[in-house]
Amino acid sequence: MNVDLHCHSNVSDGVLAPAVLARYAHQAGVDVWALTDHDEVGGIERARAAATTLGMRFVAGVEISITFAGETVHIVGLQIDHTNPDLLQGLAATRNGRDARGREIAAQLAKAGIPDAYQGALKYVDNPDLMSRTHFARHLVETGVCASIPDVFRKYLTEGKPGYVPHRWASLEQAVGWIRSAGGIAVIAHPGRYKLGATGEGVLFDEFKQYGGTAIEVVTGSHNPDQYRIYAEQARRYGFLASRGTDFHAPGESRVEFSHLPPLPAGVIPVWHDWF
Repeated sequence: MNVDLHCHSNVSDGVLAPAVLARYAHQAGVDVWALTDHDEVGGIERARAAATTLGMRFVAGVEISITFAGETVHIVGLQIDHTNPDLLQGLAATRNGRDARGREIAAQLAKAGIPDAYQGALKYVDNPDLMSRTHFARHLVETGVCASIPDVFRKYLTEGKPGYVPHRWASLEQAVGWIRSAGGIAVIAHPGRYKLGATGEGVLFDEFKQYGGTAIEVVTGSHNPDQYRIYAEQARRYGFLASRGTDFHAPGESRVEFSHLPPLPAGVIPVWHDWF
């Protein structure tokens, strides 16, 4: 069974509309699919309707940005009630400030010799409340400043590079609380991506478990094969369920296509083990 539980539409920083994304995933052989847009649940009904028509099992999800130890970390919520008031209020609060941050990113890029980046990024934004670094990255590729999205993040928009503007997001406790209030399962997204070190990662896992988090992504487009093994072992060590997802954003742009993501390693319990 091909289960993909991390994916983005144009409601946040993906390119495809929710229904188009559902068809794309289905054509690639996905059997169980979650839409997990950043800090937004506005695409869930369209995604669910399209998935149902196609015969795919659908999982309502979201990816919440948090600040932990000075690092931006992402917490995925799966099997959520996307109409839950606590969740909706929390996501609205998390989205506040993105526009101001986008304008500051553009100002920094202008100082680096890249003018009009705000208007350029805006062309890629379907939801003005959710302007992100990815929208700026697409603009820099389109205008020839960089050759690819990974090239952008090597040269711009990351800590120590032009266009990096930190943002104070929700706390870990808040994000897990909103997800649990909505009846969902909290998952640490792509843990191998964060620059926390072994001690910081251990603190993250301990606190996450204390607040009621139950799973980590083991196989994801942001991990390499060695990290599949590392985070399978971490899942076993901490008693976490294991999740899997491409973190898909756009055809030809994402690190891994739906059809190319490997299965979970042996010896872990899938987060979906008791769903069906």
